[in-house]
Amino acid sequence: MNARHARVLLVALGLVTLVDLVSLAAGYGTGHTAAKPLLMPLLALYARVCGGPRLLVAALLFGWGGDVLLLFDAEPAFLAGMASFAAGHVCYLLLFRQTAALTGKRPPRARATWLTAAAYALALVTTVALLWPGLPADLRVPVAGYSLLLTAMAYGAARLGLLAGIGGALFMLSDTLIATGVAEWPQLPRPDFWIMITYIAAQYLLARGVLGAAGAQPVPPATYRERRTLTT
Repeated sequence: MNARHARVLLVALGLVTLVDLVSLAAGYGTGHTAAKPLLMPLLALYARVCGGPRLLVAALLFGWGGDVLLLFDAEPAFLAGMASFAAGHVCYLLLFRQTAALTGKRPPRARATWLTAAAYALALVTTVALLWPGLPADLRVPVAGYSLLLTAMAYGAARLGLLAGIGGALFMLSDTLIATGVAEWPQLPRPDFWIMITYIAAQYLLARGVLGAAGAQPVPPATYRERRTLTT
């Protein structure tokens, strides 16, 4: 495991992302169905090769589970996919706490922290209130609970650093676009394209933010086992 492997995985991720987005833009469903399940495993492998902690890999793989489940157009699959993403957010929350403790990073000033928290709380309440009437009755509580967890993850990401913060915000945007579709709001042309481009960017920036905060980098073969011990 070394820098060359990390570059190969990053290039592969870029190519699969391109295939997925071009397929969505062109309305080629088969290309999207083939490419989407490959995205998060490639990013998870990249994160691990770079010395990323197991919680990061777990968060990305739970995202993969959600990706696969949401390929099925059925409510049970939607709920299971949402649960898989929720498990990923829990991993991220634990990871942000561990990363901050390991790096000894000082928390933001109290005023900035409260302003960020207030902004995310306002976004949560506003989004759920607007979506609530249009959501199917049996999805309202699960979507509200998931939205609370997602917002907590995005807030935790913002405290970790700029890259992770942008990733958390994009994750919220991507999932909000999904929710507006479930609530049968008017959609942008090719809505799945916008959902996926914001989602892929979100997961990549979250991973890069964690790796950067932890000082992780591609691991030379001779030191891989030692780095594995330190990051687990």
